[in-house]
Amino acid sequence: MVLHVLRGLFILLMAAVGWFYLQLTWLAMAIALSIGVLFVCIDIVSPRRKLAVFSGILFGLVVGILIAYALSFPVKLIADQMFILLDRYPGDEFKSRTIEFIQLIVAVVTCYLTISFTLQTKDDFRFIIPYIEFKKSAKGSRPILLDTSALIDGRVVDVAQTGIIASQLVVPRFVLQELQDVADSGDKLKRARGRRGLDILAKLRDGKHDVVLYENPDRLPSDGPTDQRLIDLAAELNARVMTTDYNLNKVSQLRGVEVVNLNDLARSLKPAVLPGEKMSVTLVKAGESAGQGVGYLEDGTMVVVEQGRSHLNEEVEVTVTSALQTSAGRMIFGRLEAGSDAPAKTFGQRSPDREPAR
Repeated sequence: MVLHVLRGLFILLMAAVGWFYLQLTWLAMAIALSIGVLFVCIDIVSPRRKLAVFSGILFGLVVGILIAYALSFPVKLIADQMFILLDRYPGDEFKSRTIEFIQLIVAVVTCYLTISFTLQTKDDFRFIIPYIEFKKSAKGSRPILLDTSALIDGRVVDVAQTGIIASQLVVPRFVLQELQDVADSGDKLKRARGRRGLDILAKLRDGKHDVVLYENPDRLPSDGPTDQRLIDLAAELNARVMTTDYNLNKVSQLRGVEVVNLNDLARSLKPAVLPGEKMSVTLVKAGESAGQGVGYLEDGTMVVVEQGRSHLNEEVEVTVTSALQTSAGRMIFGRLEAGSDAPAKTFGQRSPDREPAR
């Protein structure tokens, strides 16, 4: 919006310069107006990023005035030499007005170009000037951006309540908008997921943790896929992304954005299980191989028990034989404790007859 206003003012100023400073007012105004439109068209078709910050405008204006002042001397010398070469010696008033007209044109053009350049590129540079810093540098702990999948998942609330997260949790406005769109969906399942995400966000904000709703910055695209905008914002803020989305995780890593994957965090917190340990599990279905029974621990880990098919819907004691870690989760393989009357041990508890590893 600021750039559009700036371009309009620039065109009007160019027309005003032509009207007041030359005798052929209409022709001069048309020429000045054409020059202004030309520069605006060049600025529009050139690659740019919209920025609207007063510090950038002020800095560009000051630089433009300084450049125009520095160019006023060579402009006067060149104009004098042009009059001499053309063998024309106009009156002092006409000569003075012509030089002032050229100098004013140069001043308006340089101010416009410097302001436009500053507005479009000021976050790409850190000017080496005392007490002037256009790009805010991250200080302290890096913020964590929450994506839609992390909010719908809900485990972020439990993680935040432990106090292990010292960073500020940031929810971009476009993520909130996506949650609202999902909550308003005609699909019953999607609507439930969206409302769950909004409820989780409300719990986070009501808790003790610092949660900030971040407005969409003007310097970043205002449309496009949410995942892409989230990665761009994380790169801009030097932040991390918390998600459960596998694809977002991979793309963020390729872009050099650090990711906190809740699934990886949950897997890393599962207690280690070693061959020979005992656990109790309820077998709920038959396995793929003959005689196998399958059960699940409270954390969702699948336990495959040899010769357990005859004990479906029963709680049995199992001795761990091996464990397999996959991208989808962990699988534990075990065998039944044949003829054992000892009470079942809880998951992760070592058998008392086992000696510690040396």
